[in-house]
Amino acid sequence: MKIYLKIWRQDSLATAGEMVVYQLDEVSSDMSFLEMLDLLNESLIQKSERVIEFDHDCREGICGQCGVMINGRAHGPLAHTTTCQLHMRSFKDGDTIHIEPFRAAAFPVVRDLKINRHSLDKIIQSGGFISASSGEAPEANGLLISHPVAEAAFDAGSCIGCGACVATCKNSSADLFTSAKITQFALLPQGNIERTERVLAMVDQMDAEGFGHCTNTEACEVECPQEISVLHIARMNYEYSKALLLKRN
Repeated sequence: MKIYLKIWRQDSLATAGEMVVYQLDEVSSDMSFLEMLDLLNESLIQKSERVIEFDHDCREGICGQCGVMINGRAHGPLAHTTTCQLHMRSFKDGDTIHIEPFRAAAFPVVRDLKINRHSLDKIIQSGGFISASSGEAPEANGLLISHPVAEAAFDAGSCIGCGACVATCKNSSADLFTSAKITQFALLPQGNIERTERVLAMVDQMDAEGFGHCTNTEACEVECPQEISVLHIARMNYEYSKALLLKRN
């Protein structure tokens, strides 16, 4: 296939960026999207030009590092998938593909398609953990957790922190990400000890990082690779309101 690419190039946050056009003439439909970018970078190296920088790691849809905007959609045209899981068979010969980094004030551009997601890490660091004994592992049946509750907690914990929810939200809200992490622990007995402090700290940190507020358009759930439910946002709001009342009393 012949593919035309319009890719965002930017040396650093301090410099202006622009869309640059490239052409690839021998793209296989079996290539993954990132393999196509690798092919482009190989051609740039042969021309002694600077390669296009983009984030990636596992290339298996697990780590959440590879997210970019493809033709205006987070992770591209397929629903509930990551950029690395996207293949060139989703495009046609002669297509023009626009590729940009995730756009959000809390996701500053490092270079080209690379962004800084440390704001999500800071939310986790503020309270997304549990205090646990470092001694022997407890007996597996010591804490009885029903299957539905365990499954619900697992579903919330499956968030990979890619940031697609932020990038696709018109307000750059991180409510889906934060609520998933809060719900994961709120459902399990291990998380009850720090339940009140956790939700207050994580929501406050989310606001401090400059993320916007949720207005319930639910675009985040549509683009989420893990299909995280917006119902977690309702639980987060409940947990936060409850924590405020307990703190005042």
